[in-house]
Amino acid sequence: MKKLLFGSILAGIIAVGVACSNSSMQGHDMSNMNTKEGKKAETSEADQSMPLATNTEVLSDKEIHLTAKEALLQLNDQIKLPVYTYNGSVPGAQIRIKQGDKVKIHFKNELPEPTTIHWHGYPVPNSQDGVPGVTMNAIKPGETFTYEFTATVPGTYFYHSHQESAKQLDKGLYGTLIVEPKTGEKVDRDYTLVLDEWMSNPDEGHMDMNGMDHSNMHHGNHSDDEQMNMSGMNHDMSMYDLFTINGKSGSAIEPLKVKKGERVRLRLVNAGYMSHKLHLHGHDFKIVATDGQPLKDPQSIKDELLNIAPGERYDIEFVADNPGKWLLECHGDMKGTDGMKVKIQYEGETGKADKLNAKEKLPIVDITKYGKNELGPFTLDQKYDVEYTMDLGTEMGKNGMIFTINGKTYPETKPINIKKGDLVKVKMINNSPTDVHPMHLHGHFFQVLSKNGKPITGSPLMKDSLNLEPGEEYVIAFKADNPGNWMFHCHDLHHASAGMVTEVKYRDYKSSYTPDPNDTTNKGE
Repeated sequence: MKKLLFGSILAGIIAVGVACSNSSMQGHDMSNMNTKEGKKAETSEADQSMPLATNTEVLSDKEIHLTAKEALLQLNDQIKLPVYTYNGSVPGAQIRIKQGDKVKIHFKNELPEPTTIHWHGYPVPNSQDGVPGVTMNAIKPGETFTYEFTATVPGTYFYHSHQESAKQLDKGLYGTLIVEPKTGEKVDRDYTLVLDEWMSNPDEGHMDMNGMDHSNMHHGNHSDDEQMNMSGMNHDMSMYDLFTINGKSGSAIEPLKVKKGERVRLRLVNAGYMSHKLHLHGHDFKIVATDGQPLKDPQSIKDELLNIAPGERYDIEFVADNPGKWLLECHGDMKGTDGMKVKIQYEGETGKADKLNAKEKLPIVDITKYGKNELGPFTLDQKYDVEYTMDLGTEMGKNGMIFTINGKTYPETKPINIKKGDLVKVKMINNSPTDVHPMHLHGHFFQVLSKNGKPITGSPLMKDSLNLEPGEEYVIAFKADNPGNWMFHCHDLHHASAGMVTEVKYRDYKSSYTPDPNDTTNKGE
C-alpha cells in the first residue's frame, strides 16, 4: 500500500507551487471585482466554447460555492493561454471570511479530470487537507465535495489542487484564502497580489525526462538568474518568459490606486515556482506578517528587497505619504522579470511616472533579524519530546537526479512519529550544492529558532514554509496539536516528486479514510 500511495502522492507533488494568475486586484478596494456572495465572475467570450478569465470574485459568506472549470487567460495584449480556474478566473475566487466562522465550501468539478482542493498553510482537520490517496479520494469530473472547517487563525493563505498538481497548478488551479481577525486595526486599502511565472509558448518548453511529459510544468525554485540540471538534462529557466501579478504581465496589470494619507496593506502570495525579490519604490514599509502570522513591532524598511519563495506569503503595509506614480517591481535579470511590476497610482496625480530599475543592487531583508526580539512559544534549550534531523540532499539515482531526506527518497524516508501534545524540534540542513529547498509542513505552524547555528534575533517567527539556500541550516519547533497524517515536503515540487518528502504521523490518530488500492484516479499530493 505504501508503494502504491507513493505513486499517487508524487504524481501531484510535481507542481503545487506553480501556476497562473488573474486580471484584477483583490481586496477591500474592490472596484474591479464582484463582491456579492455567490455571484459568478463576469466574463467575455474568448471563443465559442470557453470564457476569458478576466475577473475575480470575492466570496465572503459562511457557505461558499466553488467550481473548477476550463477557460482562457489573457496574460497581456499578445498572449492567451488555456487554463483551469476556480469560478472562471485565475487566481480563483478569493475566499474572504472572518475568524471564528464555520465555513462550508461546496466544490464542484467540471474539469475533464479528477481534482481536489488543499488549503495551503491552514490548520484544517486532517480529513479536509485535500491530498488524494492520503486524506480523501480525488473528486471525479461531474462530482461534488463539501469541505468544512472553522476559521480559527487569521491571516493570508491560499488554496490549490493537490491532484496531479504539477499539471493542474501549472494550468492555474489556485486561489487565495483571507481570514480576517475578530479585532484589530483596519487599513484603508487591502490588495492581494499573487506572483507567478509562465511560458508564453508552452510547446517550446517541452522536455522529456525519464519518459515523463513536463511540457507545461515549472521545474525549479531558483532565483532569477539560476538554471538547473535535472535528470542529466539542463533545464533553462528562461523558458518562463512571462512573470505575472494576478494573471497579468507588464502594462496589462491594473494599478493599485491610493489616496494621500491612506494606510495600504499588500498581501503578497507566491504561487509560482521561483523566488521573487520585490522592491517597493518611494515609500517606507513594514512587514506585518509572514505566512499569515503577525510579527512583533516591525520596523520601517526602505529600498530593501523582500525575497518571497514558493508557498510563502508576506503582508506588508505602508502609508501613502509620497504622491506620485510609483512601482512595486521584481528585481532580477530573466526575460520575464520586467513583467512583474505594478503601478501605485495616487488618485488625481498626473506627475511623472517612476522609472524601472530591476537590476539595481539592493540589500535583501533578513527576516530572522527583523522585528522586536522577545520570547516565543519555544526556545532552543527547552525539553522536546521528539527531535528529528532532516538532511536535504541531491544525488544521481538510477533513473536521474533524486532529492533525498537523510539519504532516502519517499516512501523510504523515515517519518516523524509523534503523539498529540508532543513538542517537536526539527533541524533542517540543506546539503544540496546548488538546489534551493522551500520546505512546507501541512497542518501546523512552526517557530524558527535558529539559522546557521545562531539564535533568531528578530521577532518570534512563526511559519509553515521556510526557504533553505544551499549550505543553510535551520532549527524549527512545533506542538503536535492537530492529529492526522501530514505531508512535510519541498515546495519545489520537482524535488518532491523526485523524493524529498516525509510525513508527520500521529501514532494516536486513526483516520476514517482508507485508500482504495484499485482507485487509479488518486494521483495527488
